[in-house]
Amino acid sequence: MNIRINELILYRNFEDQIFSRMAAVANTYQDEHLDKEQAVDAIYDCINAIINIARDHGFAGNLWHGYLTYLLTTNENAFTMSCEKVGAIEGSLNLLALHDMKIFYEAYHVDWEDVEQTLGIHFLSLIGCYEGSKNKGVVYSHTLRDRIESLNGLLSAAEDEQEMYEALTDFYKDYGVGKYGLHRAFKVTKKGEDTVISPITKTEKIYLSDLVGYEIQKKKLVDNTEAFVRGERANNVLLFGDSGTGKSTSIKAILNEYYKDGLRMVEIYKHQFKDIPDVIAQIKNRNYRYILYMDDLSFEEFEIEYKYLKAVIEGGLETKPDNVLIYATSNRRHLIRETWGERKQTSDDVHGGDSMQEKLSLATRFGETIYYGAPSQKEYVVIAKELAKRYNIVMDPADIERESVIWEMKHGGLSGRTAQQFINHLAGLQALASGTN
Repeated sequence: MNIRINELILYRNFEDQIFSRMAAVANTYQDEHLDKEQAVDAIYDCINAIINIARDHGFAGNLWHGYLTYLLTTNENAFTMSCEKVGAIEGSLNLLALHDMKIFYEAYHVDWEDVEQTLGIHFLSLIGCYEGSKNKGVVYSHTLRDRIESLNGLLSAAEDEQEMYEALTDFYKDYGVGKYGLHRAFKVTKKGEDTVISPITKTEKIYLSDLVGYEIQKKKLVDNTEAFVRGERANNVLLFGDSGTGKSTSIKAILNEYYKDGLRMVEIYKHQFKDIPDVIAQIKNRNYRYILYMDDLSFEEFEIEYKYLKAVIEGGLETKPDNVLIYATSNRRHLIRETWGERKQTSDDVHGGDSMQEKLSLATRFGETIYYGAPSQKEYVVIAKELAKRYNIVMDPADIERESVIWEMKHGGLSGRTAQQFINHLAGLQALASGTN
């Protein structure tokens, strides 16, 4: 028995040491000079880590197999990144991949029982037929988790490395690899001086059909996004208008609509704009389409972060890659606050008009601007009634109309958000009255 982990060529540099530590024990457990106590400690430490991975990702069954499948679906290397969204490729990488598949095939079929007997331990009963809790994991969506479970079954039952290769390349084509393939949304963080793109594991499952009204606005957003994901020319987009009208909801919905087509979204805040070049450098060579999402975008007159954004949109010597767009929302059309003093040029800036135009020009850098206005009272009532149907609110339509108007006058005013809050209120009362959860 031997796990030839040191002979791997493409699938190396794993984020954790579980595979290497388990391999070390499997390769040396019969050595008479082995420190058995240390080996046993390493095994149980690895079991603990594998169970934690299973809990977080919703894995069950043979967790050793599940862990190996986890490595194969998350390891970003020259082969896996070439296969993402396109599937099997041609060239020498295939031979190298098959070489590594042979090693993984052997790892899937390691007989751990002899290790147990020799070291006097018992762990296969713990991870060989693992049953997870009802909480099916917090990292992957149910659909993705089920697909990985299916892949795990195919890899475990494969007759040889060729079958493993075929199953994996099909998966890479459908879902990609690593964090960009297995997640749809990301945030930007800092680790020391490094800019890190981290997955957002829970996103709101909302679709454009959930947003009542604003059909013209949604159509513009869809047309631009579809062109983008198809590799055609598309524009940066600014969604502006009144609060609570569905600007942010529309962008979140776009992500869910086109995730399956390779769309990914990176949320970035104003104070992180100087890190945008680092973000783009990390995603520009991947086979996905990325939207840099900036919510509630606006600047006060003393803030200069807009200069970083303008530089990215306008481009320097290195142009913005074709697989990156910027989608932003704002409550105002002109993103940078302008004062009457600037209009009157009472500042010390000799060329104050030029400075003012620089600020006002930011919004024009977005090729597509979409206005989301507050609904009229009639439109607001229509939204409230439609939402009441979707939430199965048992109430006379006339009462819904009257009560929804009273609600908006006491709360957030005329907007889709206020209508949703009103329906949430009714749904809660209805659930309490019926005694349901």
